[in-house]
This record gives sequence, structure tokens and C-alpha cells, in this order.
Amino acid sequence: MAKEKERKGKKQRKVHPKKLKSKQYKITGDKIERKRYCTKCGPGIFMAEHKDRYSCGKCSYTEWKSK
Repeated sequence: MAKEKERKGKKQRKVHPKKLKSKQYKITGDKIERKRYCTKCGPGIFMAEHKDRYSCGKCSYTEWKSK
């Protein structure tokens, strides 16, 4: 049988925690409100949350978090 080659330089994939869609909405009484939507694109596009900022994936709009 042939020897298996060692793979050098291949990076391990990072395992990120999954984002739940239920965290993107706020329920108040009978109404459902969207959290963190893009002010330029409208309420259909959500903003991605990073350590220090919120960013839109469609138009690249960025809001910085205050310290």
C-alpha cells in the first residue's frame, strides 16, 4: 500500500458559534421588531455584529460601537 502523505501548511477551520435568527428580532406584545437593520438599505437587511462595530454586508455601511 502507498504511504499517506502528510499535509503541510493546511490550516484548521475555526468553529464559530451559530447565530440564532431568534436573536435578530425583539418581541413586544403582539408586534415583532427587527434589531440592527441597515439605515441605508432599509429594514430588510441586517447588520453583522463584530467586536467593535456593526457592518452591512450589502452596502458596506459601518457603525462603530461606543466604548
